[in-house]
This record gives sequence, C-alpha cells and structure tokens, in this order.
Amino acid sequence: MLYIHGAGHYHPDNIIDNAFLESLGIETSNEWIIERVGIKERRTVMDLDELKQSHNRDVGQVRTLESSAEMGAKAIDMALNRAGIQKQDVGMVISATCAPAYSLPANASVIAAEAGIDAFTVDITSACSSFASHVHFLNHMDEAAMPDYVLCVIPESWTTTTDFSDRRTAVLIGDGAAAVIFSKKHPAAMHIKNTFMASDPGGWDKVQTKTGAHFYQDGLSVQKFAIKKTVATFKHLQKLTAEPLKNHYFISHQANLTMLQSVCNKLGIQKNKHLYNVDEYGNCGAAGAPSVLSQNWDLFKKDDWISLIVVGAGLTWGGMTLAVGETV
Repeated sequence: MLYIHGAGHYHPDNIIDNAFLESLGIETSNEWIIERVGIKERRTVMDLDELKQSHNRDVGQVRTLESSAEMGAKAIDMALNRAGIQKQDVGMVISATCAPAYSLPANASVIAAEAGIDAFTVDITSACSSFASHVHFLNHMDEAAMPDYVLCVIPESWTTTTDFSDRRTAVLIGDGAAAVIFSKKHPAAMHIKNTFMASDPGGWDKVQTKTGAHFYQDGLSVQKFAIKKTVATFKHLQKLTAEPLKNHYFISHQANLTMLQSVCNKLGIQKNKHLYNVDEYGNCGAAGAPSVLSQNWDLFKKDDWISLIVVGAGLTWGGMTLAVGETV
C-alpha cells in the first residue's frame, strides 16, 4: 500500500491581481475575468515593474526574484515537517514542471540540491497531470525496489513562459510549488486506494510550449476535453472503489474556477466538498491540485475520502482516490 506522510506548498509574494492585468492595456477587466475564469489573483516569481513594461513578450526578458528550485525547496520543507522525517530519510526525488529551468540535468537534481537532499533524482512529467503520473508510477512500483521515503516535488514558474500581452493566457497562469512524501514501507493515516492514467497522443498539439517560446493552448477545445475527462475519471475511480464514500472531498486540476464548477454541477458535488485555490493563485500547472491537498492538510479526518483528478497536455488525464485513517 502507498502511504502519504506529508504535503507542502509554496506561492511567491508578488501578486498579479485583476487590477494589474487591467493596467496592462490588454482589453480585459475584473468583470470579464471573473465571469469567464473566476480568478481574482495569481502569484509570480517575476519582477512586477519589469513585467508591466515588457509584458514578457520575449521569454526570459523579465527578471525573476526566485528560482523554481527555491520554490520547490520551500514546499519540501513544509512536507518534511508535516511528515516528521529528515532530509537524509528521503531516498528518491521525483519532479515535474510545465516550465523547466533546464533541458538537462533532470530538474529534480537541481531542486534536490537546493533543498539539501542527497538522493536518486528523476523527472517524470506529463504537464499538468504530472502529480497523477507520479502517484500512478509509485503505486505500481515494487515495494522492495522503493526507498523508505519518496519525495514528489513540482515547482511551477509558469508565468515566465506566459505572454502578458495575450489576455487569453495572461488571466489564467500563476506560479507555485507543491511537495508530497510517500512510502510503502512506513504506514501513515492517508493512503492511496487506487490510481488511473490515460493519454491521447493525437491531441498533443492542443496544449504546448515550444522550447524558448510562450505557452499556447487551444482554449475552447481544451476546456471541453478537461471537463469530459474529469467527469469520466471521477466516475471510473468510484467504480474502482468497492465501498461507499461517506465524507468525500473533490480536488481537480486548477485550470479555472468556471471549469471546476461545471464539473461539480455535472457530478452533483456539494460546494463544501469541492476544494480549490485557483481563484487566489491562478492555474499553477501540475502544482495546483497537490497544493490544494497541502493547503487542506489539517482538514482531513478519519473516514474521509478524496478524489484527486487532473488533466494536462499530451493529452493526458488521470487521478487517484485517497482514504484517511485514524490521524493525518
């Protein structure tokens, strides 16, 4: 059985609110943004004055105030503290990001070095669905081959590849990081009940970032895909779980709030069981869903269930059912 021992999150200090986006002169407004995507604020690692001047029209031209590795290290510290383990206990670091700082080495190596962790490092990436890929991989990994503790860390400096002269993406994207600690050898209250992953490579071009270029997506078709696959994955995970889900929380890819609300309406998920942070932090890529898990860490109690479902470029989608035992 795969156990979760701790989760951590981090978001940078600089805030891109809707008033800031209005000031960029990109024909948007607070009302337009709230109506279409439900996002009030996002965070960025970039300097706001430089961003306002250049709109980040050329990738890399705006100064960053902290690296993605630094963000990842801060999320790791929170996860380790919650798990009650030391850095030397970690035997593997798995990472992913939608905006990698390096083509090589593995970004997991850069993040582990920043965090002061000496362990085997590897990137496993499937864009915004990467956290589900990590968990699906670990859930099927032989216990004997798995270290005592595995750390999954996802830092997203995604605003650095966002064109802020294009309101279609500028209103969506934010920066943040998440980290989660797993084990098959040491029990914990929260554990993985089942996992699922799938891909449609034929749609790879619908969401993409060419090396050195801006993030692009075919917005309408991608949103339809995200809603359809999230609903289908939720129903599939319910079938895999052979017992009734009493106190059941829902966490999904933090693409935008209106998309999430549409999914919840289709599935009949109550508002108090839908956990999200996209309205305050924007779409933080693969870090979004696990950061929601971390932000609500103290909420979860015995007999709670959590469905966590994500979608991403590739096209990929997947999820997991988490169960909570005595204490977290």
